[in-house]
Amino acid sequence: MKVTKSIQDSTLTVQLEGKLDTNTTPLAEQEIMEDVDKADTIIIDMEKLKYISSAGLRLLLILHKKMATRGGLIIININEPIREILDFTGFSEILEIK
Repeated sequence: MKVTKSIQDSTLTVQLEGKLDTNTTPLAEQEIMEDVDKADTIIIDMEKLKYISSAGLRLLLILHKKMATRGGLIIININEPIREILDFTGFSEILEIK
């Protein structure tokens, strides 16, 4: 799992690369939480994400709840396998996906 972050104008952009699973989610969570209080909006770029497990979905839910009173959480560039997982679990109904 590779996590690349940048902050611009109170927007934290996070690019996830690899697999977001039980082993890698704690690292991604730690990386994101380091900067979450500096951001009004979080953009998660999933273009290079190959897999997401329930642990990764849990992280998305945590971020969604944390950002709900601010600018929000936005998911971008999801591929078809990730979209299928988000659709199947109902996450596509609660998350903002562009």
